[in-house]
Amino acid sequence: MRKLFLVLPVLLLALTAVSQQLSQVTFSSGANLDYFSFQTDQGVLIRVSPDGKIMEWGTELMSNRSNSFFAPKLQPFLGRMEYYDQHSDSAFRGKIKNIGTCTITYYGSYESDGKPGKVRSIGTSIFDYYNSFDDKQYRGKMKLAGTLGVEYYSSFMDEAFRGKLKAIGNTAITYYTSFDDKAYRGKVKSIGATPYNWYSSFDINRSGLKSGIYRQNIGAITFILH
Repeated sequence: MRKLFLVLPVLLLALTAVSQQLSQVTFSSGANLDYFSFQTDQGVLIRVSPDGKIMEWGTELMSNRSNSFFAPKLQPFLGRMEYYDQHSDSAFRGKIKNIGTCTITYYGSYESDGKPGKVRSIGTSIFDYYNSFDDKQYRGKMKLAGTLGVEYYSSFMDEAFRGKLKAIGNTAITYYTSFDDKAYRGKVKSIGATPYNWYSSFDINRSGLKSGIYRQNIGAITFILH
């Protein structure tokens, strides 16, 4: 019985840590990183911009016609919420502090390298950012998302994808180059081992993905292409 009481807190902590890891990565126009989404232990999604700003939080609304389509805007969270008050550090005064049981912290005004006001943690997930000495294409962008490193293509890469998301953890992202067809140059070509093929400018009255899925789970993360 004593062993059971010792094991339960460890299991609860592990479940909380997993539920607050990166859940989704969303691209706009099938090409540009839009935001990261972290899921809390209460199933709330918190969307964070590449430069560490909280954009929105709530739950997804699935289409009645298909379980593959969801409303772009999250449904409002109706549970307990708390904001940092007027006595808090000026860098995060007025920002969201608690969403349900999940606590959010920010880098304070004393921080350097453009970090003040950026998200520092969501629950157990810790965030870090590239500094002012890094390549200008990813300077100030997210470098660490929970347990996962985040990489971007540098200024020396093809102009069609320089500055775009290169990898999250061990999952690499590639893009079509500036030498490819104008209809899909710069769009996602692969995520991990999953390829994406787009209709070309020669496909009359056709556009978008030719093969591949707009919403797909790859490496325990759901990648979404809008």
